[in-house]
Amino acid sequence: MKNSSAQSTSLSRLVSLPVIVAALGYFVDVYDLIVFNIVRVPSLKSLGLSPEEVSSVGAAIYNWQQAGLLIGGILWGVLADKRGRLSVLFGSIIMYSLANILCGFVQTPMLYGFLRFMAGVGLAGELGAGLTLVSEILPQKLRGYGSSIVASVGLLGAVVAFLTNSWFDWRTTYFAGGGLGLALLLLRIRVYESGMFEQAKTQSLRLGSMSAFFTDSTRFWKYMRCIGVGVPTYFVIGILATFSNEFAKALGITEEIVTGRCVMYVFVGMVIGDMFSGVLSQWLKSRRMAIGIMTTMTLLGVIFYLYGGITDAAAFYIVCAYLGFSIGYIAMFLTVTAESFGTNLRATATSTVANFVRATTLLTLPLYQYLKPSMGALSAGGLVALLCFAIAYLSLFLMEETFHKELDYVE
Repeated sequence: MKNSSAQSTSLSRLVSLPVIVAALGYFVDVYDLIVFNIVRVPSLKSLGLSPEEVSSVGAAIYNWQQAGLLIGGILWGVLADKRGRLSVLFGSIIMYSLANILCGFVQTPMLYGFLRFMAGVGLAGELGAGLTLVSEILPQKLRGYGSSIVASVGLLGAVVAFLTNSWFDWRTTYFAGGGLGLALLLLRIRVYESGMFEQAKTQSLRLGSMSAFFTDSTRFWKYMRCIGVGVPTYFVIGILATFSNEFAKALGITEEIVTGRCVMYVFVGMVIGDMFSGVLSQWLKSRRMAIGIMTTMTLLGVIFYLYGGITDAAAFYIVCAYLGFSIGYIAMFLTVTAESFGTNLRATATSTVANFVRATTLLTLPLYQYLKPSMGALSAGGLVALLCFAIAYLSLFLMEETFHKELDYVE
């Protein structure tokens, strides 16, 4: 009876309000983050851009959004450690919800880029603060499951974004995303702050300092490794999925490849993959081994995507879904990040790592665009992939295991 009661209590912790709200928050975050990837082609065409401009201007606008994530990751991460996890969750969602609503009114690429930048700044606060809060309120034996629930529910946001765009025009898709964000604010009112953070506030500690990651060599390299293991995930999302129409053309696929559909299949795969990676890490009792397995699966999928001789649209979409499944360790490497740093720096680390990984497209996408004219899409993609996986494997090899680590400590 005691074991049954303890198990029931554990399950109730996994479906507690903070976990549910964090999951729904990530759902809205993913919807509003990925909506540009889905509506990029139709929205830019409706603004009068040529096919060549849709590619080049679309890449520029996407990078403006990623630059916003980079800046916002630092801003919200520091604020989450200084002011609290909840204050960031409230502030960020207001900012990105309003920016997405305004995106539905754009008439020029310049304004479009500015609003995607503002949306990126706002979106940067959601995932890191939410996962930090969940990691701190759940016991060690449940953290992997908790992060998987948050990620799997959240990633469905991309599916809903695609379906919304299928049923309505691209402007309505933006309105819906912004409206969902504002509606989520009502749920946030009842969520409580992390007890670990409240305790840390009473101590004379340096809270939310970015410089802390650069003034200590051990902490710096630990931070870099947390970023490094995630690099392949946004290579898949930011290049292979977002520019899937270009890769399909290079492969000789004659059927039309809908970029938004590729993005949706990647995120459908990620829903299942994030659940799988969480359970896998709990079963192996190792975060590193779970990430290593998923990274290797991603590598094999990328090789097949680029060089497997895919000839039809159905097979191409299936490979996109597989790649989504294999990169379903995003919540896992962010859980590792949360477990790697003390309470006074945890939200800063988790938020900035999440968004620095997203912002790696600021480097990989220009590199791909630079190499593509001379090498072709497939070879350019392969070279960028080689760089991303080299960084990931080196980072994983040097990373510490955090599965059994207790989080009630400070730096």
